[in-house]
Amino acid sequence: MSFFIGIDVGTGSARAGVFDADGVLKASAKREITLWHEPGDVVEQSSENIWQAIVASVREAMAASKVAPDAVAGIGFDATCSLVLIDAEDKPVTVSHSGDPARNIIVWMDHRATEQTRRINATKHAVLAYVGGVISPEMETPKLLWLSENLPESFAKAKHFFDLSDWLTYRATGSLDRSVCTVTCKWTYLAHEKRWDESYFRQIGLGALADEGFARIGTNVVDPGTPLGRGLTQAAADELGLKAGIPVGAALIDAHAGGVGSIGARDTANRTTDAKRQMAYIFGTSACAMTTTVEPRFVPGVWGPYFSAMLPGFWLNEGGQSAAGAAIDHLVKLHPAHAEATAKAKAEGKSVLAYLEARVGALASTPEALARLAATLQVVPEFLGNRSPNANPDARAVIAGLDMDEDLDSLARLYLAGLCGLGYGARQIVAAVAEQGAELDTIVVSGGAGQSPLVRQIMADATGLTIAIPETAEPVLLGAAILGAVAAGAYPDTGAAIDRMSRLCAEQKPTGGATARIHDAKYRVFLALQEADRAARELVTSAL
Repeated sequence: MSFFIGIDVGTGSARAGVFDADGVLKASAKREITLWHEPGDVVEQSSENIWQAIVASVREAMAASKVAPDAVAGIGFDATCSLVLIDAEDKPVTVSHSGDPARNIIVWMDHRATEQTRRINATKHAVLAYVGGVISPEMETPKLLWLSENLPESFAKAKHFFDLSDWLTYRATGSLDRSVCTVTCKWTYLAHEKRWDESYFRQIGLGALADEGFARIGTNVVDPGTPLGRGLTQAAADELGLKAGIPVGAALIDAHAGGVGSIGARDTANRTTDAKRQMAYIFGTSACAMTTTVEPRFVPGVWGPYFSAMLPGFWLNEGGQSAAGAAIDHLVKLHPAHAEATAKAKAEGKSVLAYLEARVGALASTPEALARLAATLQVVPEFLGNRSPNANPDARAVIAGLDMDEDLDSLARLYLAGLCGLGYGARQIVAAVAEQGAELDTIVVSGGAGQSPLVRQIMADATGLTIAIPETAEPVLLGAAILGAVAAGAYPDTGAAIDRMSRLCAEQKPTGGATARIHDAKYRVFLALQEADRAARELVTSAL
């Protein structure tokens, strides 16, 4: 039997999973990776630190799976959309004012390039139509412009600028090929025309890259799952404990790997589902919400449309929330009872959020009771701005309806209201894509939060759509492993691999009735509070 390894690099860890040809996870392993945080929304990482975490994860997962290296037929990678710099000798180039060469990655969530982002958006270049009309500081061209202006020596020294997942495949194979997923979604490559737009780079101040024929950001762009080079190099194989020559597929961004590992999966009755009627919602530190269409849909404030960026031959729109799991973590820490909840959770061997979920369950046992429990407490959890559909990095969280209660039940209500707020943010994205003709009936939720019955119930009732979850507990790793299976030729294309390797295991339908009426009202309040935050910031800014 053949096996496939999926490797995922998230914001805080690197993971590896070993899957069989039916998509069954045999074993996985994880290693933490280093993050440097500094004032000014600066977040940096080290590519070498990440690679060593991958090495340790692959070796542990292989040992736990008891799969022989000879049986590994393909490898796939995914990673956050972070920017990596290396020089002509493949050594790291610093992106840090510290000057530390190890710090050669600007992490996706780093917002140091906010001013550059504003200037790029002010150009209103035609390319911006393919990022929802407004580019984000999470994308790569604002970061590149920041580097050219603030660390010109590093900008000049870099032989290559990579999206992190493309650097991983380069490190594994030596191939400079870029994935259409990364460069289209985060670098403004026009995949439907197979070209970079030279005028865009010249207009925003990155003409140097155009002068070089875009050699430093990629001239050969391939579909995810395309086999790269001659497969795994001997050097990489020795480090990973695998055989040289194993096919390695062109990579995906981590959220997009979650999409491949979840939408279009067979349902609980083993029937093929329609990926075009599903939204993939990858619920992690942040949340990504992705829909696929046959024709391009231009949705203001929602990234895309991107051609072939997730499923070959289909257009992708990508919405999301800059803070999801991170927003809930931060929200509950603001409450006076957080320390008490932490102590009680530890005593029960639970996480704080698992403890709060149980407490919510004790207070409200039905969907209507849940809606009523949080009815008068409203949370817009945009601590890191609004990614979509408002595309406003300056937006901030709003909490309304707080009283002076400081007990654990009050904290549980705040937690529940925060989950509702995330659900309304997802509903807002669904509404935006629906206005442009996308017809959705299901949200497939992946990520650890999707395993929570409470989260699934709130998401279903807040959005009014069916919530489904993948059978595998690791859909992002599965999506990466599918790339390896396609690269190995085990399946003719991504769709065939999904049909064989991916399945759904549960569905939660919206409750309707009084529950729906309460959530409808709260959703209208959510939209009003968003508008109030925007107006308040504009008013204060005008007075400064």
